Amino acid sequence: MIDFISSTCLVGCIILLFPLAAPAMPAISCHCFTERSYDPVRPAAADPYFLATTQNSFFAALFNVDKKSVVMKKQLGSHADDLWVAYWVASKAGVSAESLLQSKQGGKGWRELLLPLRLSPHRVGSRFCSALNSALSTAKLAEAVLDEVFLRYKLLPESELTAVRQEGMSNQEVLLATIIAARSRQSVGQIWREARGGSKTWGAQLQAAGIEPKELQREVDNLLKLAPR
Repeated sequence: MIDFISSTCLVGCIILLFPLAAPAMPAISCHCFTERSYDPVRPAAADPYFLATTQNSFFAALFNVDKKSVVMKKQLGSHADDLWVAYWVASKAGVSAESLLQSKQGGKGWRELLLPLRLSPHRVGSRFCSALNSALSTAKLAEAVLDEVFLRYKLLPESELTAVRQEGMSNQEVLLATIIAARSRQSVGQIWREARGGSKTWGAQLQAAGIEPKELQREVDNLLKLAPR
């Protein structure tokens, strides 16, 4: 049986073949993964899936939205970074995430959209406000959102979080490394360096930590449930 993600990927890819039939549709982006389990013969083959599904699972749990809807939004053209910003602001400022995303897709920038809301550091976080006021890229705004979440949930010490960001870790990498670190004795930075250097892929480290891909949602839920706020 074809699962939800596979079937929606199929629909999205079919639409791509007929762009003139749906001129009003936003750009479709396929988020299909043919490799979803660790294979020691090809140890890095499923790494993109592990990284993406961990981020989707965390996002869905954090903002109490359906994971399938998150995947669908990405397939219909929403960028992960825009989703982080829109849902974070919506959760703290009492505005609609959908309306923010529609305005963003209409050509407005985040600074133009959010400055009139007069967001306070107390509500959205000082890192986020600093990134917004400095007119940083959407990618940096999204990083600031996750940083605020990590600090509020105390998922990592601030010094460690700052250090791994300076090393260049993306949102996906910080999330997956934190999941693995919670079940192993390694630091988040060490896990990432091994994955980046190729000595241990993400899949290999998940296996070593005793985490099956199908358990990633549960690992995310437990991480958020056990974390102090």
